[in-house]
Amino acid sequence: MPGAHRAAGLHRPRPSSPEEPPALEDQDLLLAAAYVSDAQYNRNVPFETSPQAVRLYHFYNHWTMRAATYFFIWVDLALALFEEPALFPLPFLATSIAEVLCLTAFFGRLVHFAKVTPQMVFWKDTKNICIMVTIVLTLIDLITYGSLEAVNIHGVRWSRALRPVFLINFPESRQIRRAFRSIRNTLPDILYVFLLFIFSVLIFSLMALKLFGDRGLKTVQGSPYFTNILDIAFELYVLVTTANSPDVMMPAYEFNWWYSLYFITYIIINTYIFMSVFLAVVYNNYRKHLKNEIRTLAYLKRHKMIEAFNILKVKVGTEFVVKEAQWRQLAKVVEPDISSSHLELLLRISDEGQKGYVDKTNFLRLADLLNIQVVTINIKRHPLEAWLPRVYQSSPSLLVQKMVRHRIFVWVYDVIILINAIFIALDEKNPLISYAEWLFLSLYIIEILLKLYTYEPRAYFGRKQFWNWFDTLIILAALVATVANTTIQSARKYNSQQILDIVLILRILRLLRVIVSIQRFRVIVTTLINIGPTMLTFGGLVLVVYYVFAIIGMEVFHGKVHFFDPGSTSPDALVCGNPALKDSAFARGRYCRNNFNDLPASLILLTELTVVNQWHILADGFALVTHQAAKLYFIGFHVVVVILIVNIFIAFILEAFFVAYSLEKSEVETAIEKKIQELGVGVQEEEVQDGKLIDNVDAKDSGFSGDDGDNKRKALKGLYFRIASKKYKTVDALLQQMFESEIAPEDEGPSLEEILNFSPSDVHPKNPNFENSA
Repeated sequence: MPGAHRAAGLHRPRPSSPEEPPALEDQDLLLAAAYVSDAQYNRNVPFETSPQAVRLYHFYNHWTMRAATYFFIWVDLALALFEEPALFPLPFLATSIAEVLCLTAFFGRLVHFAKVTPQMVFWKDTKNICIMVTIVLTLIDLITYGSLEAVNIHGVRWSRALRPVFLINFPESRQIRRAFRSIRNTLPDILYVFLLFIFSVLIFSLMALKLFGDRGLKTVQGSPYFTNILDIAFELYVLVTTANSPDVMMPAYEFNWWYSLYFITYIIINTYIFMSVFLAVVYNNYRKHLKNEIRTLAYLKRHKMIEAFNILKVKVGTEFVVKEAQWRQLAKVVEPDISSSHLELLLRISDEGQKGYVDKTNFLRLADLLNIQVVTINIKRHPLEAWLPRVYQSSPSLLVQKMVRHRIFVWVYDVIILINAIFIALDEKNPLISYAEWLFLSLYIIEILLKLYTYEPRAYFGRKQFWNWFDTLIILAALVATVANTTIQSARKYNSQQILDIVLILRILRLLRVIVSIQRFRVIVTTLINIGPTMLTFGGLVLVVYYVFAIIGMEVFHGKVHFFDPGSTSPDALVCGNPALKDSAFARGRYCRNNFNDLPASLILLTELTVVNQWHILADGFALVTHQAAKLYFIGFHVVVVILIVNIFIAFILEAFFVAYSLEKSEVETAIEKKIQELGVGVQEEEVQDGKLIDNVDAKDSGFSGDDGDNKRKALKGLYFRIASKKYKTVDALLQQMFESEIAPEDEGPSLEEILNFSPSDVHPKNPNFENSA
């Protein structure tokens, strides 16, 4: 087979060398692999280089150890679901034992880390100190709280708010720490803007007191209007978020329309100007510190790769190199699951002249080579072609295959989907609509069967064929649910509303097929996938902040507001179980379910506060049942989440958008693609996207037509490679690539101490491209 010969071309005999390299010591190999692995994953962990420490370091970085650490972190955070106030109450003894087990696991992980790092480095690391202090404080809190409970005295579990410290400070969570560093680095500059903003609010508050305080105006509820300076300041702060607009200005506006100019001026200055300045300051600092972080990562990676090279290098002629055998061993230790064909491909790229060794310049690219996803495409025959070759290769069969591969086939089903959307919006009780649903289901099933007939089934349902799996599962689930619902209705016993709801949801989900068919939609989805991993980082950051505020809220506000079923006849239901809420906007709005009585309810309430709509009513309600100072809790949450974190998230989205326009293949990717094509085992990404190959089987925009297309498909049999799509690159990786492109291969960069002490004002080297992009 042609493909088989091409695949076989990757394997070559080792060139004879007059001097064989000495056997590589296991400890040297493991040490070099540790450096390369750290460079590959951008880890910055200074570890001991003794053989025992290196083995412990490899074990420390093993995926099972990381998974176990995250498991205990999530168990520790989830304990809040079972502790009072709890959604699922458990005895204090059960939750305390679980927490002690988690603390033991954290301490063990810390001891393991101490074994692999120098003592001076370990004790100077603030992360380690934070973890140890948190463990001690948690144990003190557990003992104190348990002792008080034993004598029936209610205590406060204040250490629960410290649990996110473990999520932040373990080395595995470096991305979340980076997000927190962004906040910390932004605070000094944003503080001055915030103080000026508060000064502006207070000035307008004093003006409002003098303008409206003595005019005897009343609010809609009948309370005095703008007579207390603290109430005025809070109302005007809320006005910045527009949550109480235009209600807050109506009494003054009704009295004299000229007073509206006061509120318009206030909104322009504080809502539009100051909030925009907040975003500008946050974005500017984010870019500045991101540039510094990326520069540090780039030089650290270069430093670690040089350390690995120095361990393995031997002298050949006038230059130092790494022998091919040692390079192979190293790559296999760093990536144990790498296939032999993939390894041979990377070696061909690194040893371009097939001299039997890898020079320093090419060796320094090893971490990048291992990071680039090279997809192995094993092109196979359709089972029907082997079982029924005459039938499958007959003229009618080939005609069907051509039709399915043609782009018109996709367009026809796009139109069917749009017509289906119209029928979904119509009244289902109409028999015609009901029968039409069966017609659409039949058409979708026929489409799937035709694709399975045309494309190799194992490829169609490959691991990366998300849309094929999604499409098939949605159609099959809709078929089962529709049959079940029809059977139940025909039995005339009852109509299952749950099954009917499932059917309706599945019908609507089928419309997502449009995303696969329309190129512009795919671009948007690709962009979301692109920034997905970093969005998870911000998700972790938000989770930490939410968790801390939720724990504080539960300790302060739990039991102050109660929810009653809508059908309850209890008079307490009208005031959410608290007389202090009588005649309040909180009770009138039936916000009783917005409470801090358990962790899920608290997180939902904090989400509502993030949206900021009506957040002042929530704040007023909890202030009424506790103290007016409770409003500071809600203001603090708004400042931290909405002003700081949301603006940093917007800064990231903007940066991701700008970098998207700089998407170019790196030098390493170009070298891999060039070598793949030279070896004759390459396929273009466009071919894969067009559905011609099995790695991404679909019928989108197929360009094959006629006998030429059939002949081309028949020739594509065997083992092929391609670079995974560049669309999956992260923003950090792109910026790091842009910075590294400016570093000369022979430049070993500054010392490790200088790298770790980089500041945003240091630029080494001066990189105009990177400066403009980052």
